[in-house]
Amino acid sequence: MTKQPDKHKFHYLDPDLLQKVGSLELVAREAVEGMRIGAHRSPLKGLSSEFAYHRPYVTGDSPRHVDWRLYARTGRYYMKQYIAETDFTANILLDASSSMLYGSGDVTKLEYAKFIAASLSHLIVKQRDMAGVGIFDSKLRQYIEPSSRMSIVRDIAVELEKVEGEPRTDIAALLHEFADRISRRGFIILISDLLDNVDDFMKGLNHLQFRGHNVIVFHTLDPYELTFPFDGTCRFKGLEVSEELVTRPKRVRDIYMAELEQYLKKIREACSHSNVDYVLVDTSRPLDTVLTAYLMARAKNT
Repeated sequence: MTKQPDKHKFHYLDPDLLQKVGSLELVAREAVEGMRIGAHRSPLKGLSSEFAYHRPYVTGDSPRHVDWRLYARTGRYYMKQYIAETDFTANILLDASSSMLYGSGDVTKLEYAKFIAASLSHLIVKQRDMAGVGIFDSKLRQYIEPSSRMSIVRDIAVELEKVEGEPRTDIAALLHEFADRISRRGFIILISDLLDNVDDFMKGLNHLQFRGHNVIVFHTLDPYELTFPFDGTCRFKGLEVSEELVTRPKRVRDIYMAELEQYLKKIREACSHSNVDYVLVDTSRPLDTVLTAYLMARAKNT
């Protein structure tokens, strides 16, 4: 008889453990059950409220609904006004380009991105809203139409398990395509390492915002990409290009870290300016910790 994983360990949802759990559908279910957001509130509280307009702050207004990003730009207090909707549609866009195949441990960025996509799908459908998934690299490879049926979670998990990395990515083209394709306003959730031209994909995100969509970005990176802990003499191979570089990491680490910080800063600032939710994901962190931290922060800000 095959020994089953200790279910109590799922509450920590370590990425390496998740790799051994089994189907993505099971991972998604355990991830959602493992979240610690509060038993008496919706984990996606505020996601079904659509932003409508700003109005000036008046004495007595709750500071919870002040648009602090707008205050930072204008120096004036404005309140965010929302229109409540009975349900919403979320399209989750998964980057399946070759760069997502990198992983310093047992779990690649692509595998972790699948965990996020499957878990969010389960969470959204569980609260009776609609979830769909688009899988892309240089173009859209697969699209699962949004549905609120629980069976859609299984359909999404099955398709995600088939995904393998493809050579190139074109995030901007995919975002523009979805901005023109999706008529009903809803949520667009992008899961990607964002290894593409920042200005180009931000134009795509702005296009989605212009169409009235709420946009969330899960910027998925490996811990080695974030810390560059290499030593000795290393050969670095491109996953989306054929170029190689042989060097001693100590010689280039300071330059790499400085460039990384500038790159992350540019993305964060661009997302903040466009009112896009930005989440930097370290794939060594437990899945439920990553999702819970974001959802709780969003609930406080809506």
